[in-house]
Amino acid sequence: MKPYIIHGKKYYPDIVEVGDTYNGIASWYGPDFHGKLTSNGETYNMHDMTAAHKTFPMNTIVKVVNVENGLSTVVRINDRGPFVGTRIIDLSNAAAHKISMVNKGTANVKLEVLGFQSKGSTKIEPKEKLKTIPQDSQIADYAIQIGSFSRFEGALQTQQKYNGLDGYETVIKDIDNGASRAFKVWLKGFRSEKEARDYKASSEFHSSFIVRDN
Repeated sequence: MKPYIIHGKKYYPDIVEVGDTYNGIASWYGPDFHGKLTSNGETYNMHDMTAAHKTFPMNTIVKVVNVENGLSTVVRINDRGPFVGTRIIDLSNAAAHKISMVNKGTANVKLEVLGFQSKGSTKIEPKEKLKTIPQDSQIADYAIQIGSFSRFEGALQTQQKYNGLDGYETVIKDIDNGASRAFKVWLKGFRSEKEARDYKASSEFHSSFIVRDN
C-alpha cells in the first residue's frame, strides 16, 4: 500500500482488522467533487455510500455512528482525506444524509471496521461475508522492473538496496528462456497500472517499464 504526501506530510496506509474502532470528527463532500476521480481511480458519485480516509486501505468497509444522535451508516473507502484538522473521515453526501449531519457539516463519530470488499466490486457485501475477505486481497499485481542482470549477485544487491522503498517490496525474477538467463528485479505492491505509472514518472525509475505479475 503506497504512502503519499499531502501538504508536506507523509501518510502511510494502515493495516486494520475487523472490529477495530476509532473516534473522531466526520465531515462530508458533495457537488464540488461529483464526477471527479477518487484516489483509487473511481469516479466520485456523491449519491454512493463511500467515504475518504487518510490511511484505511482502499475498499475497507466501515460502519459510521453519529454519537450525537445515534444514527449509523456503512460506507466503502475509495478516496483519501480529509486533510483538515483532526477530522478522520469524509463521507459522501448520501452517507452524510443517513446520519443527519449535512446541515451541521461535521459530527462526532465512531468508526468500526466491518471487513474488506472484494477487489473490483462496488456493492457492499453483508457483514458476515465481509469478515471472510482478507485484507491482502486488496494488494495488486503490478510492478516496475528496476533492473535486469546476467549475474544473480547484481540482482541481489539491487533488491536489497530498494526493498521497502516507499512501502513497496522488491523481488527477483529468474527468467530462463533456454538460450539465455536473466535475473530481473521488480518493485511490487502497486494496486493499479495508473499507480505504478504515476510512481514511475516521479521517481528515479522513470526510464523503467511496468510489468504485471500474473
